Amino acid sequence: MSSVASNEPAGAPGRPNVVVILADDMGWGDLSCYGASKITTPAMDRVAAEGLRATDCHSASAVCSPSRYALLTGRYAWRGPLKRHVLFGHAPAIIEATRATLPGALQDAGYRTGAFGKWHLGLGWRFKDGRRWSAFEPGGSLFAEVDDGSNIDYAAGFGDGPIERGFDRFFGMTGSLDMQPYCFLEQDHTVGIPSEPKPVLYPQQRPGLQVVDWREDQVDVRFAEEACLWMREQASRKQPFFCYLALSAPHRPCMPPEFARGRSEAGPRGDLVWMVDWVVGQVTALLDELEIADNTLLIVTSDNGARPADVDGDTHGHLANGPWRGQKADIWEGGHREPFLARWPGKIAPGVVTDELISLLDLFPTIASACGVTVPVGAAEDALDCLPLLVGETTRSARTALVHHSLGAMFSLRDEEWKVIMGTGSGGFSSPEGERCDARARIGQLYHMGSDPTETANLWFKHRDVVARLYEELKDITRGPSSGLSFDVAV
Repeated sequence: MSSVASNEPAGAPGRPNVVVILADDMGWGDLSCYGASKITTPAMDRVAAEGLRATDCHSASAVCSPSRYALLTGRYAWRGPLKRHVLFGHAPAIIEATRATLPGALQDAGYRTGAFGKWHLGLGWRFKDGRRWSAFEPGGSLFAEVDDGSNIDYAAGFGDGPIERGFDRFFGMTGSLDMQPYCFLEQDHTVGIPSEPKPVLYPQQRPGLQVVDWREDQVDVRFAEEACLWMREQASRKQPFFCYLALSAPHRPCMPPEFARGRSEAGPRGDLVWMVDWVVGQVTALLDELEIADNTLLIVTSDNGARPADVDGDTHGHLANGPWRGQKADIWEGGHREPFLARWPGKIAPGVVTDELISLLDLFPTIASACGVTVPVGAAEDALDCLPLLVGETTRSARTALVHHSLGAMFSLRDEEWKVIMGTGSGGFSSPEGERCDARARIGQLYHMGSDPTETANLWFKHRDVVARLYEELKDITRGPSSGLSFDVAV
């Protein structure tokens, strides 16, 4: 995407700055403004008090790569090459080169755009034999047989990354803290060359190469520093900006920096939620210092539900996903119901709580609308503009239906107060995992979210007419079996 110069100051009416802070595996119940008692989150509580808090916001997937794809493109990831699971460290890019993205649309309208932190949408790595790997080649796989980095030419850098997908500035890492390579990335290259096998693998980490002195407990501190430095630079130039700050916390291996240890009563994972709050505090303090808070739309949310326990399996009595059933990866609410806070002084009234259905899928047109930017024709095909709800022009969301998707490619449709799940079990990490509904196994789940929001009473056999109606609606949305949804079920 090209950058278009703009002489309009960052504080000019109609050209707000936008900051999206995206946590990694932070659950609905992790914030004290959502009821957490063992973790205090004063910075996020302040954002909620000064703006809007949503209780029924959802990511487009219960895991991170497809959720992030949807956030940046306004499109369900299962329409593209990623049909299930997540990408690993050296996976190819899954955002098509020709697809419009949120940062790209803002960039073309004169905004400066920066991405800091976890990318996890694949990159165009070069192999040592000169090959590059594409997700869009016929018969191509997203998952390599060898993914430890031994066959990657790190000195050659990478393509198809954030810079090619609409960001002017990128400083981050390829995926989660349990994925190789263990190094920072800047623009289109690694910071240093990962050359030595990682000597210590912390819980859930995969074998791979690292740079010298790599420290997991310092990554989010660095991301916050880089993001704040960049925002300061844009403000000094009176340049409107979009900052996408995608933290690694509180994803496993749950290694908080020393100053964050013991800050919660929920163990190392809880300390990392406190760390997310610390980052939010750093950002809000900067906006105040630069006197641009009143002209900045700030959004704080998470990519999917939480793994509720530390790596040792202890929850410390903390309900990371609040009252919702399930966890990260699951089709149940705990897998994809997210905390969502939005602050924009003078536009979003303080202390608003909305129970309306919204999705991170909708951020593309919603943010574009806030910035006075037109969404390109054909872009964000699954997204809706929810700005009128956020700014109080309406009390009803534009969204009445939303597709959910699990780690194991189980589909669900939420339509008003009904939720149908095309399969049994969680479709993710929780037991039983179950199996997907198809012509062989014509069974699933139906819940009335109005009277049974915690999904305890399965009404699949009691309301077959509702099941049939929602299944037909789901087929219409997915448009074909290439989505992974079975189209031959007689329900």
